[in-house]
Amino acid sequence: MTDLSHHVLTINVGSSSIKFALYQMDDPPKRGLHGKVDRIGLRGTTFGFDEPAGKRQDDRGIGDLDHRSAANFLLDWLDKQVGLASITAVGHRVVNGGGSYREPHRVTQELLGEMHRISAYAPEHLPAEIGLIEMIHERIPGLPQVVCFDTSFHRDMPRVAKILPIPRRFANKGVERYGFHGLSYEFLMGELARVAGAQAAEGRVILCHLGNGSSLAAVRSGKSVDTSMGFTPAAGVPMSTRSGDLDPGLVWYLAQTEQVTAQQFHRMINHESGLLGVSETSSDLRDLLGLEASDVRAAEAIALFCYQVKKWIGAFTAALGGLDTLIFAGGIGENAPAIRARICDGLDYLGVQFDEIRNAAGEAVISAASSQVEVRLIRTDEDVIIAKAVFRMLSGTDPSRISQSEE
Repeated sequence: MTDLSHHVLTINVGSSSIKFALYQMDDPPKRGLHGKVDRIGLRGTTFGFDEPAGKRQDDRGIGDLDHRSAANFLLDWLDKQVGLASITAVGHRVVNGGGSYREPHRVTQELLGEMHRISAYAPEHLPAEIGLIEMIHERIPGLPQVVCFDTSFHRDMPRVAKILPIPRRFANKGVERYGFHGLSYEFLMGELARVAGAQAAEGRVILCHLGNGSSLAAVRSGKSVDTSMGFTPAAGVPMSTRSGDLDPGLVWYLAQTEQVTAQQFHRMINHESGLLGVSETSSDLRDLLGLEASDVRAAEAIALFCYQVKKWIGAFTAALGGLDTLIFAGGIGENAPAIRARICDGLDYLGVQFDEIRNAAGEAVISAASSQVEVRLIRTDEDVIIAKAVFRMLSGTDPSRISQSEE
């Protein structure tokens, strides 16, 4: 029988980071040691962590690491801190499961084969996620691993919200709008039901996950109706370094006038655009807010971000047939009251009455008591959703349950 007192390790691989957390079984799962390897693939990779007692170890430089060397660093460090033998299972956030996988699933050779097959769906994420899963299997053969897919939350969107208006033959190859940030949205909807009641969670809800990667989701009766990201996480609103939606004619124009290749275009829209591209100074909204009074480029980057998020809120209100609850989450959504205020400015026609004092204080409800639409601030937690999925499998309450002997 699996010893649930041992640690479950959750892994969240980003395009330039690896976040980790150790959990022990509880209700909810109890998080212990956690942290992040950041700036992977860039100059000056850093590592920082928080201990269970709340003691913070400031970020420190660990060289210039790629994803494989960063993963090796993390596993070596965890072995020294807690011992890899104390890890009962590993849960991974995986950006896309394609059309074949949606529920949390134990890692098998069949699943890895499918992930390799669709790796071009999300080249900024899937190859690194696959590589880390395979590395853990090499280092700790037989250790159960579970994957949780960021696309799962959106798999039941209406077909009209999934179709891309390109030749139908591409849909047969899996090219459609998938949507992402699903683990965050799952947490937010569960938390909304907990703090505001089941009726609120069954209403017309717009979720704004705003961070380095940003997206919105329209939810009705607890189900995703539409979302701003599409076939890849580069779509939707402008982000820290991602462009969001663009005129597809730019591909041909830049190829003709600047000799931009497909690879260069891919890099541009994922790493050189968004807030960084418009401001020409920083991808971090905190930096841009400090510069906007003296730098028109920073001011325009902020204005564009807020304007586009506001537009998507209006569009999703139309898709939902009205709006009952608006939720802000993610690094920007949770920590930037000025951005929340600018996004909500002018939404009176939707029934939003914003409370500046509540917003500045970061209260749970940041709308006025008289507001027809309740505006909430909820701190998201993707890792706990992963941990819960792993615990369900370990305890045998999930039909896809795993055991130590399965690979």
